[in-house]
Parts: sequence; C-alpha cells; structure tokens
Amino acid sequence: MPKPTPKKPSKAATKPATKKTSKVTTKAAAKPSAAKTTAVTKKAAAKSPAAKTPAAKTATTKPAAKPATKSAATKPAGLAEGSVAPDFRLPRDGGGEIARADFAGRKLVLFFYPKANTHGCTREAIDFTRLAADFKACGTAVLGVSADSVKAQDSFRDKHQLATPLLSDPTHAMLEAYGAWGEKSLYGRKFKGIIRSTVLIDTEGRVARVWRNVKVDGHADQVLAAAQSL
Repeated sequence: MPKPTPKKPSKAATKPATKKTSKVTTKAAAKPSAAKTTAVTKKAAAKSPAAKTPAAKTATTKPAAKPATKSAATKPAGLAEGSVAPDFRLPRDGGGEIARADFAGRKLVLFFYPKANTHGCTREAIDFTRLAADFKACGTAVLGVSADSVKAQDSFRDKHQLATPLLSDPTHAMLEAYGAWGEKSLYGRKFKGIIRSTVLIDTEGRVARVWRNVKVDGHADQVLAAAQSL
C-alpha cells in the first residue's frame, strides 16, 4: 500500500510576525508619556511673553491721590496767636460805626455769634453784659459781632438790655478775616455760616487768644480770666 504524501506547511503558518506590526509597536514605545508632554507644555508656556507680564503689580497699582482740600473752618493765616489783629470798621447798634483803631492801647474782646435773639446767642450776650464792669476794671472793651442788620441788633439790645456794642457785618468781611465764617453742619446738612468764636486782642493790637466752636456755659468767665491775666 503506498505511503501517504506528507503535506507541506502553509506559508501563513511559517511566516514570522510581519514587519508592519513590529513597526507599530516600536512607534508606540517611542511616544513620550503624558507626564513628560505636560512638563514640556509648561516649560513652553513659561517662556511665552504673557507669562512675564507683571499682572500682580498691575492689579495693586495705587490710584492717583486726590488733592488736599482746605477746610472752610480753618483759621486764616493772619489770625495765629501773636499776629496783628485785622482792621475793621462796621456799623453798630444805635447808629454810627466802630473801628479797630478806636481801641488802640486797650485790650479788646470780640465775640462772634450766629444770630441775634436765638437761645444760645442771647445767653452768651447776657453773660458778657453781666461781666461788663469786670472787663472794664481790667481795661478791656467787649464787642459782639454777627451778620444781623443794625435794626435786628437794636431789637436784640433793647429786648435783653445788653450793655455791649453790637456790630453788623452782613457782607461777612470781618467774620472771614477773624475766621468766624465757614462750613457748618446741622442734621447732616452742610452750609456756610457763623462759627461761634471769641478773639482776645492785647494792648499792642495782637491776637492773644482764640476760642473756636464756643460752648456758651461759663465761656464769658473764661474770657474774663484770660483778659485779667494779660
């Protein structure tokens, strides 16, 4: 009986792994890992111009400073203690005028009040009237000053029997010169008006004392004590 002829192995079974598959595997191994790719990306970003922009510095840039404003109630430069008292000439209650020169060689008290016949101003004027003899005894004259008309000052004097001359300054010229006119506030509303103030002038015509935003109670007595000490 004849021997069976052995079958030749197929070409597909004998071929080694294709070179194409090998190449794919090699390329996959050659690709960098994700971590390495990220590191490269960060390095590139660090070199870009945008990374060098000083963003923090720009954000903290200070705004331009606002120019300082001078308060309206600030004392005038010429009213510092020891400076020469500003001149004035104003109409007074009862008629006529009174000037700074009328008191040469004498001490002088000027009390500036907001409005005649109001409660605080009335009490203050009465207190200076009560001490009129004491002021005279220490060689000191006393004048009251407001922006009221002469007619209003006449009514104020007669109603309360005031003994101090009352000057009328409707233009605010003297009030401003002595720092008694400026910004005030009432119930949150700001406006210009008379700042209750008192100025004591010595025998040489110089400012000896200045009181601002005066509290009426006991004030006239304080001024008298200051005048007596000069």
